[in-house]
Amino acid sequence: MQKKLISLLLMAAMLAMVVAGCGANKPAQQAAPQAAEKKPIIIAYTPWTGYGPLFVAKEKGMFKNKGVDVELQAIEGVGDRKQALVAGKIQAMAASLDVSVSAAGEGVPMKFVWAFDASNGADGLIVKKGKGIEKIADLKGKEVAFHRGSAAHFFLSTLLEKAGLQESDIKAVDMKASEAAAAFMAGKVDAAVTWEPHLGKAKAAGETVLATTKDTPGLIADVLAFREDMTKTNPETVQAVVAALAEATEFMSKNPEETNKILAAAFKMKPEEVAADIATVKFYGLKDNLEFYGTKEKPGAIYDVGKRAGDFYVKLKLLAQAPDLTKYVDNTFITKVK
Repeated sequence: MQKKLISLLLMAAMLAMVVAGCGANKPAQQAAPQAAEKKPIIIAYTPWTGYGPLFVAKEKGMFKNKGVDVELQAIEGVGDRKQALVAGKIQAMAASLDVSVSAAGEGVPMKFVWAFDASNGADGLIVKKGKGIEKIADLKGKEVAFHRGSAAHFFLSTLLEKAGLQESDIKAVDMKASEAAAAFMAGKVDAAVTWEPHLGKAKAAGETVLATTKDTPGLIADVLAFREDMTKTNPETVQAVVAALAEATEFMSKNPEETNKILAAAFKMKPEEVAADIATVKFYGLKDNLEFYGTKEKPGAIYDVGKRAGDFYVKLKLLAQAPDLTKYVDNTFITKVK
């Protein structure tokens, strides 16, 4: 009886092993693989209110409503943003057109898909009172802080050229815009090129704003540049981002008070400070973008400003040659916004 029981148990065990083995060989019995987690699109920016549409689109859920998850990352250094884009740590960067042109000239594979704005007094040159600096020509021999290879450098170079000076005529101090403003306010330099809200703070402290981008209309514009591979392999995502920015810019024009509150929270400012800042910026909506980009038959101003920027960086020997802008300016996404 005991032997019979043992035999039955052994047979049951063997049968269980066979059934388990058969089940393991059937694909239908396997657990369904989990879908890969969708990673957010990371857009890098340098902290200033001109990139307001990014924050409005994020806060009001416009990116999410278009089916895209966007993460905004502050990277102030020009070189740091370029390296992050090349390394794939970010998928897009918000930067001035001249900086984007310089990146293109360095071989960064990218496409300019949206224009945020044009500076109309938002960037400027501040000088210390009592230093005898009453005009641009008086900068000769003075310490001037600015971020080399940036829009501030491009702007300063244009001012110097108009005044008959070269960069070698001043004592250049390479600093990021926020650092340049801090050094200026601390009395460590005679002058600095920076942007709002630093210009307003310097003026409120009794310092002099010697020149702004009102004196160089159209020179400084800002664009959104995506990695080229993103525009080819995932154009739907790029299209969604562009459409959200168009919607955000329209929202800003119709809802200034709410916009000021959103940007005040984003940049740790007061709403009235934001209002003063963005008064010096011309934001580009969809219609402005279409005009700025133009068409193949009738190119827009983006090509003229971009060419000036390319020539500037070649002159500085930061680029061996200016990039062919037709390979980087991409108006296909703005033309598809409904």
